[in-house]
Amino acid sequence: MRAWVIHGFHGYKGLSLEEFEAKKPGPGEARLRVEAFALNWGDMNLMRDMYSFSLREFPALVGIEAAGIVDAVGEGIEDIEIGRRYCTLPYFYYNHGMSAESAIVDARYITPAPDGLSAVESASIWMQYMTAYFPIVEISKAAPGVNVLVPAATSTAGSAAVEFARMEGASVIATSRFAYNSDFLNRLGANHVFVDDGSDLTEFLIEATDGVGIHAAFDPIGAGMIQRYSRALAKNAWIFFYGFLDGNFPDLPFKDMFQANAALKPYSLCNYVEDREMCEKGKAYVYDAIAAGKIAPRIDRVYRMEDYRDAWEYVRTPRTRHGKVVIKTGVK
Repeated sequence: MRAWVIHGFHGYKGLSLEEFEAKKPGPGEARLRVEAFALNWGDMNLMRDMYSFSLREFPALVGIEAAGIVDAVGEGIEDIEIGRRYCTLPYFYYNHGMSAESAIVDARYITPAPDGLSAVESASIWMQYMTAYFPIVEISKAAPGVNVLVPAATSTAGSAAVEFARMEGASVIATSRFAYNSDFLNRLGANHVFVDDGSDLTEFLIEATDGVGIHAAFDPIGAGMIQRYSRALAKNAWIFFYGFLDGNFPDLPFKDMFQANAALKPYSLCNYVEDREMCEKGKAYVYDAIAAGKIAPRIDRVYRMEDYRDAWEYVRTPRTRHGKVVIKTGVK
């Protein structure tokens, strides 16, 4: 098999395409003949040792999300069908990433591909939609009368949060740095779009919520954002901090948080996937939403296996299109 590996925390430019013997699955494991795998910002951060877990040794594979055909299972596996397409669920995968033509996965963290989806589409579901599900639906209980702020809303997880919040009847305020994203976010279901030109976000939020403020913020940005909306927090608001796109952890606005009785929740989806009961809730919600036609994977670009580093170059630049960037391995 071929695999993209890194030999140190050098970022995606340190990736190299190498050949390996396909491994046999051990007890409790399954082997995927990987058809496609998706790019996610978490993998970008992992390659720089800036993620919620770290690689334990090198060389290592990266990639948290893939789809492929199970072609072997280890001892103790009875409920996985060889020859069927499965998707990986995001988990603390350490060195067992998906950037390969064959991958060993803990069998707890694979799930059948939804009916009717291609391999590329099947590799583009669980990271974005499960990341959004737990904060928006399960914890903050999005519903009519709940105001949800989604900064950087054109990201895949951000757009999923917009969709789920609107599905549950909440009012959604989305932000983007670029005015050309406004129509896309409105179509997803955003009630208000804040084009972030540096103007007063707090004033915008107070006006958009008729003075109530926001009950939940789904924030991947970090130090440069929380201070800008903290004075618009509603009572008992949640701040879900799940990334730091600006590269810095925030200095928290404790005075505003005290006044709102707000809670900051550093959030990693992988903790919820490891909880079997919570994971089943999230999976059922996403499967049902796909089957009902309420959500569908959006694909921006598909690259060949050989062009993985080019795909990362594309991901890190501002984009006018929306959706996942996916590697199609060419494996049959």
